[in-house]
Amino acid sequence: MTTHKIAVIAGDGIGKEVVPAAIETLERIAEIHSISLKFTHFDWGSDYYAQHGRMMPVDGLEQLAQHDAIFLGAVGSPDVPDAESLWGLLIPIRREFQQYINLRPVKTLDGVKSPLASKEPIDILIVRENNEGEYSEVGGRMYRGLPHETAVQETIFTRLGVSRAAHYAASLASSRRGHLTSATKSNGIIHTMPFWDEVVEETTRLYPDVTLSSELVDALAAHLVLKPWTLDVIVASNLLGDILSDLGSAVTGSIGVAPSANLNPEGDFPSLFEPVHGSAPDIAGKGLANPVGQMWSGAMMLQHLGHPEAAEHLQLAFEFALREGLGTRDVGGPSSTSEFTAAVLAAINVIDVVGSIEAGTATNPAGAPASS
Repeated sequence: MTTHKIAVIAGDGIGKEVVPAAIETLERIAEIHSISLKFTHFDWGSDYYAQHGRMMPVDGLEQLAQHDAIFLGAVGSPDVPDAESLWGLLIPIRREFQQYINLRPVKTLDGVKSPLASKEPIDILIVRENNEGEYSEVGGRMYRGLPHETAVQETIFTRLGVSRAAHYAASLASSRRGHLTSATKSNGIIHTMPFWDEVVEETTRLYPDVTLSSELVDALAAHLVLKPWTLDVIVASNLLGDILSDLGSAVTGSIGVAPSANLNPEGDFPSLFEPVHGSAPDIAGKGLANPVGQMWSGAMMLQHLGHPEAAEHLQLAFEFALREGLGTRDVGGPSSTSEFTAAVLAAINVIDVVGSIEAGTATNPAGAPASS
């Protein structure tokens, strides 16, 4: 049995609650599917910053490189500037380990009420270019404190960066409904975005079963609100993908359920799995945090490590608990973080491991008949 070494960084705020919850479910799933997971915990984050003046040790990346995957909770604290917390931990990990794909599923789940009137099911994959674009280090500030103080931030698009994101997205679309939507703003940004459009179009031609449409990001944002069920796979730059995926999560009912994977598709470096939500310091320590985003990220990690049945089993379990009305309060349920985790653990035990719930043969954690 191969042992998968997982680096765990719970981080800040509710990360310290949802990560242990998700690990409980991963350990139960691993036991059932005969998977060996070895978790190594690192106390890095804002508390570490307060003690050491940095978010992780000088050799932090070298330590992480010894693992097969990284499981991250949330990073951020009112006491630490956002630029310090993000650029001191998450972005160095994404870049050093060439995690150039940020994959974010946007999907409606039974038991999570969407703010949209329509009941059409939403199932979108957002592929966000994760290493360059608008989140570059190129730029600076001049004349600090003077009336003519100036800030310059450069957007960096490379043919390599755009094409590999487009390849990944087109390949996903080819395995699904065959529709790829590219987010752009080439009517107003005259150099980088037309270049993005050209490279995405050239790349997509290699996938004859994929239909490409290019939408201005403002129109695409409206599309995500008005008719999100018509979208299949979206490919977007670093900034645009970040914004659109949060919007998509809100449209499906709660950012608390949204997962993500920071992928090095070739497997040369460890990939990182984290929920889309932040550290939510306003509810930290109150038992209110929704662990679904962390659990779903754990399922994505299992999939990436080569265990699709185990990943599906875990996803079915938390979907089952949600469908039975046992979600946390942010999705209209009655449960605390620990209560929902217990419901998912119970659901894991009653779900057929090949991926189905047999009608009438299982009961939910509260004892009511299971849904078919």
